[in-house]
Amino acid sequence: QVQLVESGGGPVQAGGSLSLSCAFAGSAFNTYAMAWFRQAPGKEREFVASIRGNGENSNYADSVKGRFTISRDNTKNTVYLQMNSLKSEDTAIYTCAAGNGYRNMLSSQWRIWGQGTQVTVSS
Repeated sequence: QVQLVESGGGPVQAGGSLSLSCAFAGSAFNTYAMAWFRQAPGKEREFVASIRGNGENSNYADSVKGRFTISRDNTKNTVYLQMNSLKSEDTAIYTCAAGNGYRNMLSSQWRIWGQGTQVTVSS
């Protein structure tokens, strides 16, 4: 049984940086694509970034391209999201997910979810 636990959220000023981590508890981490989604108050959950099981390919939402970087360490069973040049509109609960296809951008396509971590960007 796979469990995901996010960490690293918190308050940050606009223009600043924050790094999120998602620890994967279970087996065969490198066979799972991993993704980050976010949900702002009053809005639907949206795709942020994803990465292939071997870490060689990644995919980003247009809104975060050039500012966010997803990476993974398969020796530590952890996926990361480095967020730079943060904006107030990045404020949301960020949740990691595990699934089969890193190109999938719909939340319904991802099977396993963490609890989420709050990121609050103040201007």
